[in-house]
Amino acid sequence: MARRGTVGALLGSGLVVVTALGGAGGYGVGLLTAVERSAAASTGTAAPLGSPQVSTPGASTTPTPTAPPRKIVPDDSPPLEAEDLRYKSRTFEVSYVYKSRVTARVPSNWSMTQPDPPRTARFTDPTGKRWLRIESGFTIQRPPAASMQARIDELKKLPADQMLKIISSTTEGRYATLSYTYVPPASLAPKAIVRYVIVRWVADDSDLCAVEMSSTGLPQDEEALLAILDKAAANVVRRDSPLSGSNSEKPS
Repeated sequence: MARRGTVGALLGSGLVVVTALGGAGGYGVGLLTAVERSAAASTGTAAPLGSPQVSTPGASTTPTPTAPPRKIVPDDSPPLEAEDLRYKSRTFEVSYVYKSRVTARVPSNWSMTQPDPPRTARFTDPTGKRWLRIESGFTIQRPPAASMQARIDELKKLPADQMLKIISSTTEGRYATLSYTYVPPASLAPKAIVRYVIVRWVADDSDLCAVEMSSTGLPQDEEALLAILDKAAANVVRRDSPLSGSNSEKPS
């Protein structure tokens, strides 16, 4: 029987995690801490899109032409200032393998949206250029560092035209934190504007990942994006209950 609690005393179980790369809206997915999903089911999240080529028996081995890097269009918007941010606690529910009730401190004037089904929550600033994504409800089964490395391995398979650049990857205490920049694909972003992303995996008392969150904006927002992530990670609480009519001990 899975145990219940909060980040610091959260449920854990032995479900196998199957990872996938995909997403919608140009913001990616909490791909690497969640049980198997389809790309079409994920929206409003925070990592670049890209689908590695998968070989199938009998298929042609001719490589797919790689699109050239796009011409970067600078966004010279004034940077988001960390000292101007004010925070409040927000509570929301996500449903995946478990129903998770999550509370975190987020910027007070950022609006919340959730996809259907609600596997994440996204908080977006008034300009629409910065957002915080928080994901939970997945099975807790591996440490943050392992989730981060799996994400890095997947990111390295992205097409060259997304111009991925990994800035840093660190593990400290109950956190693993990955920073990178990328350019969304032309199909989703007509202008090639560089996005700055910081992803953090937060462990519970079992030292396994219980919450994934990412803060996304422009390169000049780096300091504020990290401050937002620090605030959310330091205060996040996850409480779980089984999904109605489901056996939460088995993969969905």
